[in-house]
This record gives sequence, C-alpha cells and structure tokens, in this order.
Amino acid sequence: MGLLPHLGGNMKHLVFLILLAFSFTSFAHSMTYKEIKEAYEKSYLYEKNRDYKDAIKALMPVYQNYPDGYTVNLRLGWLYYLMQKYANSEYHYEKALKSIPSSVEAMLGLSLPFMAQNRWSDVEPLMYRVLKIDYYNYYGNLRLCIALRNLKKFSISEAVARKMLSIYPTDVNFLNELAISLYYQDKKSYAKSLFEDVLILDPENTVAKNYLRLIESTK
Repeated sequence: MGLLPHLGGNMKHLVFLILLAFSFTSFAHSMTYKEIKEAYEKSYLYEKNRDYKDAIKALMPVYQNYPDGYTVNLRLGWLYYLMQKYANSEYHYEKALKSIPSSVEAMLGLSLPFMAQNRWSDVEPLMYRVLKIDYYNYYGNLRLCIALRNLKKFSISEAVARKMLSIYPTDVNFLNELAISLYYQDKKSYAKSLFEDVLILDPENTVAKNYLRLIESTK
C-alpha cells in the first residue's frame, strides 16, 4: 500500500513534489530537521528586526544543502525583495516556480520585484498565469489591474475591476482601480462619484483624495 492511499493520482504527485521540495528527510543531505527549523527561526527573527542581510545568511546552510528546494527559494526571493535586490529576488522566485510550476504564491512573489521596477509588461502575463489557475485570486486580479493601467490598457483594467467588484462590492482597492480606469477614459464624472464613495468607506484614502483634487483642478 502506498503512503497516500486516500489521495487521487494528481494529488499524490503534487504532495510528492512538495516533499521533494522540502527534502527534510532525504538521506542525500546532511542537515537534520532540528537544524533546518533553527535556521528558519533565526531567519524570521532577523527579518522581524529588519536585518534582512542576516535573515538571508541564516538560511544559507539550508540553501546550500537544498539548492532547488521550493520553500527556501520562496523565502530567499522575499528577503532579497525586502533588500531591494530585485535580480536576486527574481532568481529565487523563478527557482521556486521551477520546483512547483503551479504555485500561485511563487507567481505572486515574482510579481513583487517586477512591480518594484515598473516592469508592467512582465507583470501582466504573470498575473494571467495566476488567473488561469485561480480566476478570482484577489492579488492576482489587483496586480493585473495595476499592470494594465500602467500599460494604458484602461478598458481591460476596467473589466477586471468590475469582475472583482461583483464579488467584493465595497473593496476600496478595486473601486479605486475602476475609478482610475474610468478617469483615463475621460469618464471623469463617473470616476468622481466612485472616488467619493471610496471616501465614505475609507475616509483617509489618499488615492481617492488625490484624484478628486485632480478632477477639481481640471474643471
């Protein structure tokens, strides 16, 4: 009998991939579970203190023993992003994705260094990959809206925002994205009413305040 007799074939394969990605019990490597756990604990502590350099350094023994591991590459991608070392961040998120190509969290992680560098033409297809797996993924849709807006694809951005507002009707992020897309399609009165609605839901929302000032200044 197999180790996972109650799971279907695809799920067995996925769990096996994850086990390979962690490889905590692999005899081919020398680190014990305790050593790996302690390395992560140190890394989290350094991150909490915003000491990202030492947070990365704490994980290096794990990475050296498991260079293709999903979890360690995912975390290194995040830490290098926090350090604003975007090429390194991208490298490790890509390695995590290579380990588990269907990982939505790795795709969303990879979008962070792209967005930080205004690489919207890279964010757009990456978020479509997310949506192909998880059509209503919150951050996938939000980052797609932002990418489309920055690529001046305002009508498509509008459609994505409307889709998400059908399930999150009072979400201020998507209300703002819808209003911004309308503003740049010269539908300023409609955009104005939406920004005013945002300020009812979130009175200190700076995005809505800034666009309302802009609308008022162009009258």
